[in-house]
Amino acid sequence: MSDDLLRGLLRQVSRSFYLSLAILPAALREPIGLAYLLARAADSVADTRLLPRGDRLAHLETLRRAYAGEPAEVAAVGRACAPHRPHPAEQRLLERVDEAVARLELLGPGDRDQVRQVLNTLTAGMVFDLTRFPGEDARSVEALDTLEELDHYTYLIAGCVGPFWTALHAAHRPRLQRWDLAAMGARAVRFGKALQLTNVLRDVPADLRSGRCYLPARELVALGLRPRDLLDPEATRRARPLLHRLLGLALDHYEIAWQYTLAIPRLEWRMRLACAWPLMIGLATLRELAAHPDPVGATSPIKVGRREVRAILARSLIAVWSDAGLGAEAARARRRVAV
Repeated sequence: MSDDLLRGLLRQVSRSFYLSLAILPAALREPIGLAYLLARAADSVADTRLLPRGDRLAHLETLRRAYAGEPAEVAAVGRACAPHRPHPAEQRLLERVDEAVARLELLGPGDRDQVRQVLNTLTAGMVFDLTRFPGEDARSVEALDTLEELDHYTYLIAGCVGPFWTALHAAHRPRLQRWDLAAMGARAVRFGKALQLTNVLRDVPADLRSGRCYLPARELVALGLRPRDLLDPEATRRARPLLHRLLGLALDHYEIAWQYTLAIPRLEWRMRLACAWPLMIGLATLRELAAHPDPVGATSPIKVGRREVRAILARSLIAVWSDAGLGAEAARARRRVAV
């Protein structure tokens, strides 16, 4: 893939993911970077709210066919959606999605199959999202029903990436060829769920304003709440027990994710860093959420500052060479989450 597409454009649409991609061995950057760009293009289509929901679903299905290797008018999707995206980088991505699809066809057969499989699941998650939540604003907020549905959602949107990531690394890195792919893939699913559940908890206020509540309705009812009650500043603190429960669930996922990361051979330091960075930043985000007096009613985004991110990167460059050192970083980050 051209540097302009893989490096320049990808960096513009995701600074955080670009950190992990840039540190990976060269042979892995193209299939993983391409999978990210194509998933991001589909997500941009799903989020183009100036288009009717039916049109967005139709455009998503066009991309799903193209990603699966079937004939599809991909360029038409870009022309229809790009003008309605607010960010220039997303506009450029949609304008070039046909180029990215063409590059998918040029990957080696094994890599191409892996990219197609993960894109099929990720885009199924986007279709689920569009069909599960019919509203577009706080007036029509709807919620997932159960914790099981939330778990399924986190798998579709992120957990499925873990086995993809694992299979690609095992195929390209001789030191990993003896890995038990089923066992490591299962751990990697938990890795993705950890990060996505963190996003869910961080984005509750913004999602509510968009008509979506990923906090399960059945759990809210047990607290005497309905999804629309979370829009009331006087009621949001009553959801705190559910937030703590989900924070605990996220921490359980992080524990397995760290087991995955520490199982990576030390000489595969690039893969170790690419895994450790999102885990450390994710745990720091959970810490901020746990410490916030009212994360459901927060009026500004809860996130980790750039200075702390730089400190995390610096510490990890030393700790990555030692199981004990990296494990200590994981334990330190976990202890700081007050649940």
